[in-house]
Amino acid sequence: MTPAQYVEQRAAASGSSFYYAFLFLPKPRRAAITAFYAFCREIDDVVDEVHDPGVARAKLGWWMSEIDASFAGQPSHPAMCALMPAAADFGVEQRHLLAIVEGCAMDLSQTRYADFAALERYCHLVAGIVGEVSARIFGQTQDETTAYAHQLGLAFQLTNIIRDVGEDAMRGRIYLPLSELQRFGVQAHEILERPRPGRDGGDFAERFGALMRFQAERARATYQRALALLPAVDRRAQKPGLMMASIYLTLLREIERDGFPVLHQRISLTPLRKFWLAWKVQALGRF
Repeated sequence: MTPAQYVEQRAAASGSSFYYAFLFLPKPRRAAITAFYAFCREIDDVVDEVHDPGVARAKLGWWMSEIDASFAGQPSHPAMCALMPAAADFGVEQRHLLAIVEGCAMDLSQTRYADFAALERYCHLVAGIVGEVSARIFGQTQDETTAYAHQLGLAFQLTNIIRDVGEDAMRGRIYLPLSELQRFGVQAHEILERPRPGRDGGDFAERFGALMRFQAERARATYQRALALLPAVDRRAQKPGLMMASIYLTLLREIERDGFPVLHQRISLTPLRKFWLAWKVQALGRF
């Protein structure tokens, strides 16, 4: 299997919303973003799938060495072998990839965030930087587009946090800021225990619902800020990001409509629906 085949298979197998946005790109840009996405999946999987923190740290350490070697002209992992030929053409820098590893490494030592400012730092590394690199690959021409990309990455991550509350709780992680749990009267142990509706013996569902509505409103406002920051001259080039925004906003609405059943259910859109939403942005330029 060639490096190009490896990253294509990695992206397709993930079923991610990002994959559907890549389908409409010209071949060189599609190859670059697919390789970059595969790299991100590799790093993320170290944290999510390696249960021994010591082993996970060692693996992330290997990846940092691999990034150094790759930018010195000696990549060995298929994802890096696929990415490096495009890195210079599309402005993918060593600091970008190291920052993503740094952000994912935070998951090995930090399972709570005191407030939104602390969470935002994490999101900057694991999502904002990803947005910045993606915007460059898509064809950014204006410096202002970087601010848009960071805000859009933050919006995606906030949506992921809402969707994955239950899955994260099973791993002992809570990304909802503790100051906001306190504001809405929700205890961290309640999130971790994942009480079933009607079985908690109290008003947990009401308190949790209010907390999640607050999270959803902030995510929606972040999408609005991001879209307002996108320069008109770059809007056509950044269509893949707009496709992802359409898919993620639809997902957010579905979660809200269903009453935030995120402690016990992972809400998702069908592949056909994701493709339809992406196609509408490609064909009509809006969503």
